[in-house]
Amino acid sequence: MAGSSTGAGGAATGGPVGSARRPRGWWATLRWYVRGVLGEDAYDAYVAHRGATHPGETVMSEREYWRARTDWQEKNPQGRCC
Repeated sequence: MAGSSTGAGGAATGGPVGSARRPRGWWATLRWYVRGVLGEDAYDAYVAHRGATHPGETVMSEREYWRARTDWQEKNPQGRCC
């Protein structure tokens, strides 16, 4: 039928519809959000930053990273909830 197309990615054109366009499901999105709120993604961000700004240099292990971060927080207390 001419003129029945709903546009790019619509059902009439055979493209993905609704949540099929999203690469992650709701569970992965919720996990991503909670990790961000709790700070669990800090090590991943550190590794990405080191790789982008200091290529070729060694990266601390996750255990070393959290130890250094905890030590820094103990030496530099700031207002925080916990």
